[in-house]
Amino acid sequence: MRLLLFALLGLVLVHVAAGQVPSSARQGPGSVVGTVLDSLTRQPLSEASVSVLAARDSALVSFAITDAAGKFAFRGLAEGRYRIVVTFVGYRSSLKRAAITTASPTADVGTFELVPQSQTLGEVSIQGERAPVAVKGDTVEFNAGSFKTQPNAPVEDLLKKLPGVEVDGDGTVKAKGKDVKKILVDGKPFFGDDPKMATRNLPAEIIDKIQVYDQRSEQSQFSGVDDGEREVTINITTRRDRRKGTFGQQAVGIGPRPGDGLSGDDPRYSARLNVNRFNNGRQFSVMGMANNINQQGFSAQDLGLGGGVGSGPGALSARGGGGAIGRGGGGSPGFGGNNNAITRSLAGGLNYRDAWGKKIEVAGSYFVTNTNTLTDQRSRRENVLPSETMPGSTTASRVDSAFVTNRQNGSEISNTNHRFNLRFEYKIDSLTTLRILPSFSWLNSSYESQSESRTVDATGALVNTSTANNSSTGNGLNGSNNVLLLHRFRKRGRTVSLNWNMNISNQSNEGFNRSINSFATPNTPLPGSEGPGSTTSATGLFSREINQRNEQQTRSMTNGINLTYTEPLTLKQTLELHYTLSNNRNTSNRTVADYNETTDQYDRPNALLSNRFVNTFMTNRAGLTWQTRQTKFFYALGVDVQQAGLSSDNRTRDTSFTRTFTNVLPNALFTYTFDKNRSLNINYRTRINAPSVNQLQPVPDNTNPLNIRLGNASLQPEYSHSISLNYNRFQPATFRSMFVSVNASRTDNKIVNATTFTRAGAQTTQPINTDGYYSLSGFLSFGRPLRLKEQRVNLNLGTNLNYNQGISFINAQQNRSQNWSVGQRVGLNTNINEKLDVNLSGSINFQTARYSVQTQQNRTAGPTSFLNQTATLDLFYQLPFRFTVNSNVTYNNYGGGTGSFNQSFVLWNAALSRQFFKQKQGELRLQVFDLLNQNRSIVRNVTETYVEEVQSRVLNRYFTISFIYTLRRFGGAGQPNQPQDGQERQFRRMNREFSPNGPGNRPGGGERGGRRQF
Repeated sequence: MRLLLFALLGLVLVHVAAGQVPSSARQGPGSVVGTVLDSLTRQPLSEASVSVLAARDSALVSFAITDAAGKFAFRGLAEGRYRIVVTFVGYRSSLKRAAITTASPTADVGTFELVPQSQTLGEVSIQGERAPVAVKGDTVEFNAGSFKTQPNAPVEDLLKKLPGVEVDGDGTVKAKGKDVKKILVDGKPFFGDDPKMATRNLPAEIIDKIQVYDQRSEQSQFSGVDDGEREVTINITTRRDRRKGTFGQQAVGIGPRPGDGLSGDDPRYSARLNVNRFNNGRQFSVMGMANNINQQGFSAQDLGLGGGVGSGPGALSARGGGGAIGRGGGGSPGFGGNNNAITRSLAGGLNYRDAWGKKIEVAGSYFVTNTNTLTDQRSRRENVLPSETMPGSTTASRVDSAFVTNRQNGSEISNTNHRFNLRFEYKIDSLTTLRILPSFSWLNSSYESQSESRTVDATGALVNTSTANNSSTGNGLNGSNNVLLLHRFRKRGRTVSLNWNMNISNQSNEGFNRSINSFATPNTPLPGSEGPGSTTSATGLFSREINQRNEQQTRSMTNGINLTYTEPLTLKQTLELHYTLSNNRNTSNRTVADYNETTDQYDRPNALLSNRFVNTFMTNRAGLTWQTRQTKFFYALGVDVQQAGLSSDNRTRDTSFTRTFTNVLPNALFTYTFDKNRSLNINYRTRINAPSVNQLQPVPDNTNPLNIRLGNASLQPEYSHSISLNYNRFQPATFRSMFVSVNASRTDNKIVNATTFTRAGAQTTQPINTDGYYSLSGFLSFGRPLRLKEQRVNLNLGTNLNYNQGISFINAQQNRSQNWSVGQRVGLNTNINEKLDVNLSGSINFQTARYSVQTQQNRTAGPTSFLNQTATLDLFYQLPFRFTVNSNVTYNNYGGGTGSFNQSFVLWNAALSRQFFKQKQGELRLQVFDLLNQNRSIVRNVTETYVEEVQSRVLNRYFTISFIYTLRRFGGAGQPNQPQDGQERQFRRMNREFSPNGPGNRPGGGERGGRRQF
């Protein structure tokens, strides 16, 4: 199977390489030339759209725009019959036929005389000729009709086909190399700010355009002065003929219990309800789901109170400035599949959007989720330690040392989360607008974990062992509110705005920490290990039993007020003045009590681990921005001065201090628009990052007794500089698109970890400030259509590069780490015909790290270097009698690293479906996940102080049979379901209009309208 997949990938890449040669050498010697004129004035029409369509099926062959003289020319056309279609806004479209033969390789179609009209043909012709990609300033726009998806596919499947857009196995969307935090529907939020609610619950068939851009802040959009605050955003624009109607999908499926008999291997089931009622601006959606096959149509937010995800002795997550590669255990959303656990999900919610009269717009949602997640992991972590002198050796005979920890961990996490979002906009008058955006969530969580670990030194000698059991329950309330009052004056460009932001968080947690830790070498007792429970065995092992109850209450409130005034200096220059006052107050109370065997109660207070701490961070910030706009370029220069006060009050130790910081924060922004299809953006920012209350609280956290965490009340805020460059380009004549993104940053007073290891393998970690942190990342995406004989193929290439240099301290010795990662992705998708859809993709990722305290490990093939390779083949085929086959095969190979973590496996998912009813809205589906029963999950983490490999138990082979009903009822309640594609109907209308036999008559030869294929 591996050889087959790579053979297929290699074959396609050979064709891709062939596709890069000039079209004249690839397709043929033919050419078509002509001229476009105004029929009344006889003047040439420049920038008119000219399309070459294959006569047999109207498939788009090439596209161009006319020059200043109204002329156009197409080269490299193969022999055959073509249709030449010319469109121009304000004129009637025109069509001529052309034939290229061996005897007549050049076809001169003469002059197109376009007739002006008061109304254009609109979507009938213009939409049919729309390019697959267009660049409009800093917005990249994709025509959804150019990227065909399978029937009933979600938006997520459409995004996977777009150049520069990546979708991970868990549904996380990346664009321009960055995570997409917000996805809008027709410019408005859909179920709040959860991107997956739109990508996994809306059908791709209702989408007209996908727009990717860096969204500016609400204040910046209003005033027109760019403040540099950007968030990568995707806006989904629905088709006009799908904005009024009812649509959705309901499904129910069940399957037998897997044969492994392990915990969590219950009979498989899934159910989904999704009904949307759109009436232009009014939208109402109802969603519900229940399954135990890791299908989550939402993002897991607000998880992990206290001993939740990512904490505790069994937590296996990367910390620090590293990264992770090699995530397996995935699968397409239709098949389920989480990459590191087994999850049962229950969820339901409502989304509403409407205009209440002419002045009020409202959008709100409520969503509730209940998840139960089982995790079973094993890991190998190698800590980086300073070189040491071997006994009896001179100082020149220093060798690298390390602690290697092998851990087995299992956990169960249950969460119930309620989320509410509202957007209220009131236009008080033509010049004044009020926006209120409240949101809150309430979470109830429980957590249990069991772990066993064994640590050895560089020689393989035992250092320590640990057995730990942790449990906790907690709840939390998080809320925010943003009130924005906007006012425009009569003078154009003069504005004033007042913005109030409030964030609150109130969390409480109760947990139990039980562990037995044994050390091969007697060691100074760990914090919290004094007292009874210590023993020494006959073999010399020093053991300590911990049995504690801990209670944690954390509260925080942030209030910020921003006042902004803009004044136009000239028609092209604007000055902005702004002032911000912000106050952030955090309170943390932690109480720990040891178990008392005499009373059978936790009634022995542990003063060392208990603490009451209050932290306040207040800032005053004032500044100005000068902005200039010209025809092709725009720039903004600004400077802020911020005075901050950091106050810490340790009420348990009865100590407090206050420190003040004054910083100058410059910023700059430059945008250049070469033409309507090319743009460049450069953005320089500085910012202050305050330490968190957990980093400041000077009390040991012994949740993991072998890794004690301490706060540091002397921490200072971070001061970071960042610069980003983004370049977008699209070539209309060839449909080539290219996106380049480069980001660099430097952070002063970076908060890093200082770790102290004892000879017994125990460690204590405390945050400190240091300089010397740098990061650099780059992303390049290239996309273009290829024509392999008669087949059109979409090629997408993506290259990413990441580098960061960090400083940490190990046993008081400075450790300079350098972490590199580079990845290459290639994707090819094509529709062989109306029945067959094939997508082929592959990726290779390499990551390595170098440490100044370790020289032996710093080699390309060393334990700090990892390689991950994947190859994926997606296939959809329409069989006779309404049967369809869907297959997804992914080959994963993990190289580098050590031992059993170097693996390769094939994940094969397949489904056989039968469609029912007149409009094919019913579907009976038999599907199998992990047909070969090989699914695995491997994650490799590289940080400043350790490298780690983690393998998790994941879903393996299961079967389900499902019934799916797709509801499509558009244009009014009386119309039946209409699955036919709108662009295909438009093409057919266009063909009938241009037919020489008149509208409604099909020309000889059986020519018909067709859908553009890319």
